[in-house]
Amino acid sequence: MGSVKVSIVTDSTADIPEHLLEEYAISQIPNILVIGDQSYEDGVQISREDFYTRLPAMNPLPSTATPATAKFQQVYEKLLSSGSSHVMSIHASGTLSGIFNSARIASQEFPGRVEVFDSQFVTLGLGFQCLDAAEAALDGMPIESILKIAEVARKKACVIAMLDTLEYVRRSGRVSWAKARIGHLLRLKPFIELRDGLVHSLGETRTRRKGIERLIELIHRQGAMKRLAILHTNAEAEAYQILQQLSPRLPTKPEVVFVTTIIGAHVGPNGLGFAGLAL
Repeated sequence: MGSVKVSIVTDSTADIPEHLLEEYAISQIPNILVIGDQSYEDGVQISREDFYTRLPAMNPLPSTATPATAKFQQVYEKLLSSGSSHVMSIHASGTLSGIFNSARIASQEFPGRVEVFDSQFVTLGLGFQCLDAAEAALDGMPIESILKIAEVARKKACVIAMLDTLEYVRRSGRVSWAKARIGHLLRLKPFIELRDGLVHSLGETRTRRKGIERLIELIHRQGAMKRLAILHTNAEAEAYQILQQLSPRLPTKPEVVFVTTIIGAHVGPNGLGFAGLAL
């Protein structure tokens, strides 16, 4: 039997840099950002710089919407009709977003040919799973093997971030514990971790400087990593400072990634963090 051609699809919450989408032949569906009564396709109709600069003054805060099921169907149809035997569609945590469900409904039009996978992450916690799956697909592996590789990557992924404020998370309404703690955290820098598809509190630091020190310590604590990205929501200079302090200890060249507007709408500007994939 010849090699099975499996195409990898994700959504823009994966935060995979453009050059890697091309290199790994990953199809990405843009999510929808809603500002006032206008809808924008993430990364297509609004730049990240523009969005984060305007975000603190936006009233009401922007919200996000899931791409239409038809959008997923179009992408699946195109890939399957142009030579792919299967599609593996890997998406943001189903407990945090409706994207996974939209993809699942769309996949029902293609029985046995589209596998939809809940990464249980967003940003490069999701993106790194896509890269591992795409690597396997480019090697000609069958869908069953690629699914197992994604499951292993999901267990090895981690995402930790320091937010500038908990206000955006609280107002997004997606994190139940955030509401109760807002008074306590107004002047502190909250730390969050994505785990099992949910956002968990990792406490806080009193100052941003201490927070950055803690982030560096947390990265070192992860041990050897196959992939690493420093994440920021419009705090690029500090992201590069973190990278410089890590450089001698890194086995891999990390990306510095400007986090998508879709996630930024829920966490706010000036956040810093990292996504890792353990060896």
